[in-house]
Amino acid sequence: MSIAPSATPAGVAPTWTTGSTEVFKTGTWRASLARHVHAPSPCHQACPVGGDIAEWIGHARAGDWRGAWEVLTRHNPFPAIAGRICHHPCETACNRKGYDEAVSICKLERAAGDRALAEGWGFAPPAAERAGRVAVVGGGPAGLSAAFQLRQRGWQVTLFESSAALGGLIRHGIPSYRLAREVLDAEIARIVALGVDVRLGAAVDSPQTLAALRASHDAVFVATGAARPKRLAQLAPDGVRVLDGAAYLAACSAGAPPALGPRVVVIGGGSAAMDAARSARRAGHAVTLLALESRDQMPAQREELDEALEEDITLADGAMLKRLEPAPDGLRLHCTRVRFERGDTPGRFRVEPVAGSDFSIAADAVLVSIGADADLTPFDGVVAADGALLAAGRDGATAADGVWAGGDVASMARFVTEAVGMGKRAALAIDRQLRADAGEDVGAAADDEGAPVPLASIATWYHGHAARAAAPTLAPELRLRDAAEVQLGLEVEQALAEAVRCFSCGSCTACDNCVTVCPDLAVSRAPGGGYMVSLDYCKGCGLCVRECPTGSMRMEEEAR
Repeated sequence: MSIAPSATPAGVAPTWTTGSTEVFKTGTWRASLARHVHAPSPCHQACPVGGDIAEWIGHARAGDWRGAWEVLTRHNPFPAIAGRICHHPCETACNRKGYDEAVSICKLERAAGDRALAEGWGFAPPAAERAGRVAVVGGGPAGLSAAFQLRQRGWQVTLFESSAALGGLIRHGIPSYRLAREVLDAEIARIVALGVDVRLGAAVDSPQTLAALRASHDAVFVATGAARPKRLAQLAPDGVRVLDGAAYLAACSAGAPPALGPRVVVIGGGSAAMDAARSARRAGHAVTLLALESRDQMPAQREELDEALEEDITLADGAMLKRLEPAPDGLRLHCTRVRFERGDTPGRFRVEPVAGSDFSIAADAVLVSIGADADLTPFDGVVAADGALLAAGRDGATAADGVWAGGDVASMARFVTEAVGMGKRAALAIDRQLRADAGEDVGAAADDEGAPVPLASIATWYHGHAARAAAPTLAPELRLRDAAEVQLGLEVEQALAEAVRCFSCGSCTACDNCVTVCPDLAVSRAPGGGYMVSLDYCKGCGLCVRECPTGSMRMEEEAR
């Protein structure tokens, strides 16, 4: 017995005769909607200069080093310098660190910066010149950063530097074995070439001088650094056997290190102390580093400490000087072990001596490198102070009309790239203020970028495990012969492989995964780039979000 097929009612088409599933508007099913986003990466939010890290690494990944350098220098005109000395908090924040190892962002930045120097790339001149005049006081990293940003926006910039050369800390305080002088000079020269009027040997050293400068300019940015070395009560510098570490580094930078005798003790645990110790080692001294902090607590970068130990510097960590006394063969430092506890704010700490742990160190000279304070006397009565710093907001604005401040004179965040970031933010604030004063509509200030993309939002199965590129270093037995750089750059192949390791968190790479996996064909490429999600068809299944290798798709609750 056969069963005849049922007849289709008159006037009703079979289900698939339309040839398209567009008639099924599955968007009515959803409780949440997928959206294509450009979100901040953790490395971007950790970067002191606010660099667009995922974007410039994307250019590097494609072999476009010029594009990478141009994106880098939107925020930081010193990629070759920062690629050598930055404390790279971006790498601590890197999502890849939770997968295998953080991307070597700092070394990639150096690769782009070094390529720019080798190829002779320069900055384009300002698109238009403006009549406003800005004085920048201080030619260190904060002042140079501000001068760069202001000149790029067309403002007339005069930079006042008290010494005979630009660079500040990065010239006088960072040795050439960490930062080659030709690299330093080239990246500074590129900024000056934009048309910065440089006045060397021009100290702004009194409130009257600062007030006169303010009267003759539309704005002033103060970035005079911190040049007053901190002292230890039990040590009185005599310039012969007890010296300031910063002064010693400046003398070494000038090619005239003082004679100190065969045995030198450096007191301090930060990068400046490490630089003083390693410079003294290169001058032929046997060096002991005495630090309050334990090895794991020392503020110096770990690679600096490792390299210092490779260079036969003796470390006495978790220890404190009690007193110094003359000895028949030089000096004797009486010390004790301590338990070190860092405070809630920079510069605050507590130490507890360990009973029965006293010891002594024989020396011929002592270098004290425990930090420095800013000299605020030139600003007395003109710019308000907040303790040992000039009082300034995040954008560098002070309570004094038309005066901004940044760098070590206004912050305890004593890192070069922190100063570069402060110079940039102040310059942008000055630009905004001067344009508003000229009657321009500057619009609303930029909003907070929101939360960074977490590792859980990355479809890591699209990223194979790969070891972090290891940049070579100069062999320890070769380091003490001259001032050659210890840390060497990545080879081209290493740099490209490292760029591939970047997850590109929050920055879409146009892989089309979201289009491919959507069961309702609700995702399509947008005409201007990126992707569109159709409200008619997205049913909120979340497949596109799950399969996004960069965390650039997000589910959002939809209230109806």
